[in-house]
Formats: sequence, C-alpha cells, structure tokens
Amino acid sequence: MFFSLNELVQWLGLTVFELWINLISLCVFSVLVTLRTEGITDQSPDTWWIVFSPLFIADALNAYFCTIVLIRMYLEAMYKVAFLRVLWSFCFLTTIFVFEFLLCKKLSGQSSLEYSEVLSPVFILLQLMAVRACQLH
Repeated sequence: MFFSLNELVQWLGLTVFELWINLISLCVFSVLVTLRTEGITDQSPDTWWIVFSPLFIADALNAYFCTIVLIRMYLEAMYKVAFLRVLWSFCFLTTIFVFEFLLCKKLSGQSSLEYSEVLSPVFILLQLMAVRACQLH
C-alpha cells in the first residue's frame, strides 16, 4: 500500500536529504497557509509570497545540494551518471518552482492565468515521473 523509502528514492530521483528538506518545508508551509486562511496573519495579497517562502527556500537548498553532488560525481569521473542526475534534478526542480511561482502569483492576484494553466508544470512532472518509473522496471 505505502511506498518504501527505496522506492520513493528511485521513482522521485531524490536523495533522502532532499526528501527531508521538502518534508520540512511542506510542514512549515502548511502552518503558514493555515494561519493565512484562518485570518490570523495579515490578509494582504503580498503575504502569499511569505507563505510560499519555505518552498522557495527548499528549492534553492535542493538546487545547491544537486550542484554539490554534480561536482562530486564529476570529480569521481562518473560523467554519464552525473549528467543524467543533473538533467533529472533540473527538470524536477524547474517544474516544481514554476508551479509554486505561478500558484503564488495567482493567489496574490498578480496573474489572470486559469488554474489549469497554473497546474500544467505538475502534469508535465507527473508524465516525466511515469516515464522514469517505467524505465526502472
């Protein structure tokens, strides 16, 4: 029923450290969204950028970590693996960041995009993950 840690690492292409960063940022984000929607914090449109800031920080930390892993793999002469990992990480981080950015702009009223357009990076990421899962088996 539930995925094991090894299956998540293989299918998502993330390390355990990256999963922890994302999990912690999602917990902080959940608290901030709750405070924002319940009216406990300021209700101005600019507060959505503060609410989404843990997710943006997590994306930056993951990109930094991926850069360090790329450099280490390159120094160990693992060129093909390093290239495939950086390609996947770039696609993953880019689609997640674009989704978060578009959703934040939509919620703050700075964009007139439809929600189907905002969710399009998630659909692309799900297709990439499906292809990756099929290649692993």
